[in-house]
Amino acid sequence: MAKTGVKNLSKKKNWEGKKMFLCILPFLILCFLFSYFPLHGWIYSLYDYRAPLKLSQCEFVGLKWFKTLFSNKTQVAQLIQVMKNTFAMSLLGIATSFLPVLFAVFLNEIKCKWFKNLVQTFTTLPNFISWTLVYSVAFCLFSSSGMFNTVLQNLGIISEPLKILDSGEHVWLQMLLWNTWKGLGWGAIMYLAAIAGIDQELYDAAKVDGAGRWQIIKNITIPSLMPTYFVMLMLSVANFLNNGMDQYYVFQNSFNKQSIQVLDLYVYNIGMTGRSLSLATAIGILKSLVSVTLLAIVNFVSKKTRGESIM
Repeated sequence: MAKTGVKNLSKKKNWEGKKMFLCILPFLILCFLFSYFPLHGWIYSLYDYRAPLKLSQCEFVGLKWFKTLFSNKTQVAQLIQVMKNTFAMSLLGIATSFLPVLFAVFLNEIKCKWFKNLVQTFTTLPNFISWTLVYSVAFCLFSSSGMFNTVLQNLGIISEPLKILDSGEHVWLQMLLWNTWKGLGWGAIMYLAAIAGIDQELYDAAKVDGAGRWQIIKNITIPSLMPTYFVMLMLSVANFLNNGMDQYYVFQNSFNKQSIQVLDLYVYNIGMTGRSLSLATAIGILKSLVSVTLLAIVNFVSKKTRGESIM
């Protein structure tokens, strides 16, 4: 009887495991289709591809495009500037990654529920606005004929409109501010969830001991958020070269192109505007290899310092 019971329990566990696998199977298929299947396009970096010809009709050039990246002085200088922009934007993003933590902490301290929900809603909504609409708002406000310059001119503060969007100055700061405005509320959601998981007995014990609000934040809330923060920080470091391109694409123009062109936008401009898909693919491959290397390094550091792996 005991053996029969063990067998039945084993069969039940196997069936439960199969059901769980069937539940995640659609997501695995989607992950394969959108993340791994497109990697077969890397073969274009070995050809001198010219659209709309078939790949078999194009000349096989081997590693020519990889060599071009480092043999052409103009290409190298341009790539250095692009990497400078990429590193600057990534470093600024990492340097300000604590802002969602602070925002979540202070949002959690709002005792008026309806006001808290209102603030959270208004700060989360920008995440769902496309960068095209964000640029439309920026253009209406800060273009040479926008509301900001018009008001200042009418008040007699300035005689000529300030060139904010059509200038190469302070581009990194502008992109950081727009990105912070768009993602601050959304980034705080994860930390609000982490705060909700903190044992309430810790807060009750601290209040009994006479701890004030700032002492509770300093000694309980923030330390409890640090594990989540460090995981997110490590993932940010691993994605150091992945700035995205939609934000920079809509804000770029002939005045700020040199300062705003990050690696993702550079690959797009070479592939689509420059019509050199093979060279763009080669740059994309190198970027992917560097990103995977950074992820492995961060995972190794996490395992050595925290005793936990992020992969």
